[in-house]
Amino acid sequence: MSAGIDADRVTALSLCWRIERRDGVTVALTDHDQDLVVGETTYRAAPGMTPSAIVRAEGVQPDTMEAKGALDAAAITARDLGAGRWDAARVVMLAVRRDDPALPPIALGEGRIGEVEMHDGSFTAELRGAAAALERPVTEATSPSCRAQLGDARCRVAMAGRRRFASVVASAGEVVTLDRGEPGANAYGDGRLRWFGGENSGLESAIVASAGTAVTLRHTPPFAIAAGVLVEVVEGCDKRIATCADRFGNAANFRGEPYLPGMDLLTRYPGA
Repeated sequence: MSAGIDADRVTALSLCWRIERRDGVTVALTDHDQDLVVGETTYRAAPGMTPSAIVRAEGVQPDTMEAKGALDAAAITARDLGAGRWDAARVVMLAVRRDDPALPPIALGEGRIGEVEMHDGSFTAELRGAAAALERPVTEATSPSCRAQLGDARCRVAMAGRRRFASVVASAGEVVTLDRGEPGANAYGDGRLRWFGGENSGLESAIVASAGTAVTLRHTPPFAIAAGVLVEVVEGCDKRIATCADRFGNAANFRGEPYLPGMDLLTRYPGA
């Protein structure tokens, strides 16, 4: 094949990104100077988006790459990046013939957004491929606390009656006052609060403790909280065997080793 044809094929390709946030928002961008329609998706022109070299390995090394782009008031903003809206978002990359977008696109890979840096009106995002999951431990380490999450497939506690909607009455720092009380003492402690309205909509906050109508968040929400905003509060668990047995009646599914001797057993001596 001649060098001219090779160059032709390279210059006719445009890169496309489809970014799917955890809150359901999807953004489709292309480095072309015009919008491209691929299948049923319209990729908006974003010439400022430039990827680094894509590393695709045949071995067990994780596939990684970086994408750089300008912060845009309509698509990817510094405010949303700082608030964590794009954390762990799924990214799918394609190469498309811009002169004929109807041709089957070339899949370049997909992954999740990892570390993000912002500087001088632009951002750099690390994309970690599926093989990066191989870096995680193969087996779990023992622990006195439960390693399952309340309501997941291993815990098996039904969550249907443990999620409640409420409206914000007032807020001060990490403390948010709701228009309805908790079902029991510290029922929302170690739980989650999901924002369904206001500037924090789509974000999730960890709850440290609850008392009556007040919940204390682990961190102050990134944006201002207006009275009347709708939220969902989800009960939590402190992952202790006593709580699992007494409050949830679920000791049979406890995923921890509360009675396993610790390392201090090695330092004990007769008569201690």
